[in-house]
Amino acid sequence: MFWEETIAWTVADAEEVTIEALEPILTADASLLVVGCGERFRPPPKGLRDQLKARGMALEWMDTGAACRTFNVLLAEERGAVAALIAVS
Repeated sequence: MFWEETIAWTVADAEEVTIEALEPILTADASLLVVGCGERFRPPPKGLRDQLKARGMALEWMDTGAACRTFNVLLAEERGAVAALIAVS
């Protein structure tokens, strides 16, 4: 059984992605977090990968378009993943 829910996220910039900002989705039973960091790739904030790893979750960080495509594939494969996506216009 999979948990499906959409939650509004106020994060608008990759630098705002923190473990605290991700807290609402970290309770999901998932081992993989896909983050869409916006229109263009920017590296994840320092320490975020290690903080997620300490919680048993791997991080896949990419631009939002790629994150949407990747997340759809993961859903089709019924993999335990959640996504946090920064909106692009």
